Amino acid sequence: MTEDLEQLATEAYVYGFPLVFDLEQVSRFVQDGMSALPAAPFNVLSHASALAGPRDTFVSVNNDTVYSLAQLDLSGGPLLLRVPDTAGRYYVMQFVDAWTNNFAYLGRRATGTGAGAFLLTGPGWTGDVTDGIRQISAPTSVATIVGRWACAGPDDVAAVRALQQATTLEPFGAPGPVDGLPVPDAGVDEDLRFFEELRVWMRAFPPSPTDLAYQQRFAPLGLLEPSTPYAEPDDALARALRAGLQAGRRLVEGGLMGGAHAPGTGWELNIHAFDYNRDFFEVGTLDDPQWIIKDDEAAHLQRAGAARAGLWGNHGYEAAYAIVHKDGDGHPLDGRKAYTLRFDSPPPVDAFWSLTMYDTPDYYLVENPIDRYSIGDRTPGLHYADDGALTLYLQPDRPVTPEAAANWLPTPSGAFRPILRMYQPRPEVLDGTYDPPPITGASPA
Repeated sequence: MTEDLEQLATEAYVYGFPLVFDLEQVSRFVQDGMSALPAAPFNVLSHASALAGPRDTFVSVNNDTVYSLAQLDLSGGPLLLRVPDTAGRYYVMQFVDAWTNNFAYLGRRATGTGAGAFLLTGPGWTGDVTDGIRQISAPTSVATIVGRWACAGPDDVAAVRALQQATTLEPFGAPGPVDGLPVPDAGVDEDLRFFEELRVWMRAFPPSPTDLAYQQRFAPLGLLEPSTPYAEPDDALARALRAGLQAGRRLVEGGLMGGAHAPGTGWELNIHAFDYNRDFFEVGTLDDPQWIIKDDEAAHLQRAGAARAGLWGNHGYEAAYAIVHKDGDGHPLDGRKAYTLRFDSPPPVDAFWSLTMYDTPDYYLVENPIDRYSIGDRTPGLHYADDGALTLYLQPDRPVTPEAAANWLPTPSGAFRPILRMYQPRPEVLDGTYDPPPITGASPA
């Protein structure tokens, strides 16, 4: 019986990790913010005033766009979002529910770059939508808007700030009180807090009907109880929960954004890492079988791995992510060594691309002497060869030659993991025929 409970607790951890991790971050941004992103209460936009840096301790945070975030609580009524005309500049407003489903997109790919107005409504809302306004219905009453504005560097931030200030979010009609996030029972020990958070938040934010039925399997763990069973659990349940927690963590860490390996290059192409949304398709999403994972169990683990390694990441059709832990010879990337990455031709995109450097296992940006955390097609001063090839230098110390120094992306002192981001990827990226070139060991430049 104990072994059965341990297995069930393991499954519950994998299933519930995205919800718990997401809402912990929602709470963080409401209460504390994150470096350049100031804290903002529910239903208020928070705008970063700079590109993200090492103080922005968020998993795989990007450094090629400026963020605008809003944590939504639609329990108090709908909200009206207005976006300005960006005159062709790339931006995306990504809508993520409490279970980390990407359920809507606004922006250059999805709705164009003209001005627009959108009514954001919660589950079960019924009412009239004014002409000229498009409705976006959120699957859960708490959700997140993750806005990203293309920015060509510090000199371009002022133009982005003007667009941010022209973006508005306000109540539609008379707002009511909001529910906020239910508070877990404070009497639960820290090592069981995950299951208490999962219990409380599952009740507050029901998923799709299919997943709601799946949750019934967790009744023996106490996850469906209206009040906490974890303040004074019996010994057998407590042991099973603790063992399941550890086993579940190992599973999630082992399945981080598991993508297809490109032959001989070491890259994992995570085109379909965020395809676990199978039920909610609003403005800008693609309700298409090729973007919907079919296997329920695989979807749960994939969703957990994607949340752990890339929370609030975009669908592949909006931005494709390729990650790499090893060089072209299969050796782990080591920040004490020097490497090159040569693009004979640029990654095939309709917007832009970048390579961003992260440490492991946190996947944070790491401070370096030139404050460069990503490099890409908009980086000023890059040196291209006569044949148009671009060679990037990944090493801890500044290269000696000016040409190599212009193309230098500093590495952290230990293991590292870059991400290649391709915004509005072309078909050869999406169908898997494009392989990023390998990272190659080299003598320091």
